[in-house]
Amino acid sequence: MIDFRYHLVSLIAVFLAVALGIVIGTTQLNGPLTDNLQGQVTALQDDKRSLEDQTQTLQTQLDDVGSFDEAVGPTLVGNTLVGQRVVLVVASPDLDAEVVEGVTALLGSAGATVTGTIRLTDTYADPSADGTVESYLAGPGVPATVTRPATDDVGELVASVLAQVLMVPGEGSPDVGIPPSTTDTSTVLAGLAELDVLSQDTSSVSPADLAVVLTSGTVAGGEAAEARTTALGQLATALDTEGSGVVVAGDLASAGDGGLVEAVRSARTASAAVSTVDNVDTPAGRISTVLALAAERRGTSGEYGVGEDTQPVPPPAS
Repeated sequence: MIDFRYHLVSLIAVFLAVALGIVIGTTQLNGPLTDNLQGQVTALQDDKRSLEDQTQTLQTQLDDVGSFDEAVGPTLVGNTLVGQRVVLVVASPDLDAEVVEGVTALLGSAGATVTGTIRLTDTYADPSADGTVESYLAGPGVPATVTRPATDDVGELVASVLAQVLMVPGEGSPDVGIPPSTTDTSTVLAGLAELDVLSQDTSSVSPADLAVVLTSGTVAGGEAAEARTTALGQLATALDTEGSGVVVAGDLASAGDGGLVEAVRSARTASAAVSTVDNVDTPAGRISTVLALAAERRGTSGEYGVGEDTQPVPPPAS
């Protein structure tokens, strides 16, 4: 009869044999396996260094291209907007100051006069402020020369009022070429500034023939972002309808979901009338913005930049 001690000894022997097999197997494989893993790590490190070198080379090339575009920009846009007045509307509070300064400088090189820069705040098109804004627009603070459109849409109301005081009527208007008074412009801007709807980056703002709406990234506003995007699109369209042309210029992110450039491009009416640029954060994009404005003056609208279905640059004047 086999007792319990026999079974215990047998089990211990089996476990010892398995353990010994593992130790022997590991010892035999340890050298080749370690060498193989070390080789893979070394190869990955070499690949990483190679990719870093390629990235650095590409960045240097990109910087060189940007420097070239910046150097030739004034020549490329020279005399394309002689005698034209342009107002800048900054629609994104966090827009890089370099973009505003770059566009302003190129407009000067093109022969245009920047009549002022206004900056829209987060309160612009905020549904929670609709009541206050509508009360102002219906009150005596708005000049009698401003015609209130027949709509209850506050975004459309603000867009129309701003367009009437910021833009010189273009072709097709009975008042073509007759600018609104600077007093009316100052009055409306001061009233909306008092409501924290906008502010002025320049000491004064006067009416203009053309407008550039500058934006970046997605439209801020949380749950109200969609309403704000719609209102900004209404503003761009109203400025174009009242004046002689508008360009909405932003970065590539603004051409994606939730961005103003994308919203304008996806709206049939707006895209047919308003030009868009999706790389204004680069020297090339700023050149395109000015050339697009010149094309707008000639009655040609388009989509420019590096995004899908865009032209790299606006067509030259014929």
